[in-house]
Amino acid sequence: MSTPQSTVRRLAPIPEGELATFTFDGSRLHGRTGEPVAVALLAAGVRVFRTMPESGEPRGGFCFSGRCADCLMIVDGVSGVRACMTPLREGIVVETQHGHGRPIPGDLE
Repeated sequence: MSTPQSTVRRLAPIPEGELATFTFDGSRLHGRTGEPVAVALLAAGVRVFRTMPESGEPRGGFCFSGRCADCLMIVDGVSGVRACMTPLREGIVVETQHGHGRPIPGDLE
């Protein structure tokens, strides 16, 4: 059985002045400055943004309006950031969030 191909794609190339290079799980990707991080990731073929704490089940975006928790990611070292609401900028570092993510420095463990 074949794997369905992604139907998410950019409709037009990104203009030179609006191109942002960012890092996702150690890989360099490109997107449009100001678009939601989730959109840039989807356009790059990324479908898993986080995994569930207990089961490890993968999650991608769901509502894309900031109301659910399916797009929580680690952005610039901060866990629990909604990728659907975070604007892309040059040099941003995005990571898949596994479980609850990283503890906040100084928090009691």
